[in-house]
Amino acid sequence: MSTGPSSKVKVGSSQPSEASLKSKRGMFRKDLHHMMYGFGDDANPLPETVALVEDIVVEYVTNLVHKAEDVATKRGNLFAKDFLFLIRKDLPKLNRCTELLSLDEDIKQAKKITWRDED
Repeated sequence: MSTGPSSKVKVGSSQPSEASLKSKRGMFRKDLHHMMYGFGDDANPLPETVALVEDIVVEYVTNLVHKAEDVATKRGNLFAKDFLFLIRKDLPKLNRCTELLSLDEDIKQAKKITWRDED
């Protein structure tokens, strides 16, 4: 039986406290506001709605990172393949992530070519 405040958080764990998550509030509001409008919401969504969506997104990403850390514990390093492993059953997310990673690699290659040509 646990006598501490929470038996879920490990000693020395990198899981953020509830207070630290609340201090990050508002970081994505502007971006979420534009994304919600882009996906068909009102041009000026209610601040409460944006705050709720932000809370959901932050919680999802935080949980995903913690799961990826658990997957990567044997290696000690966190790589993109750890996230791909976690979303492997969600094909739309997996396809979008692999597309973005491919585009990122293409951009890196284009920058190398551009830098080489400038020299």
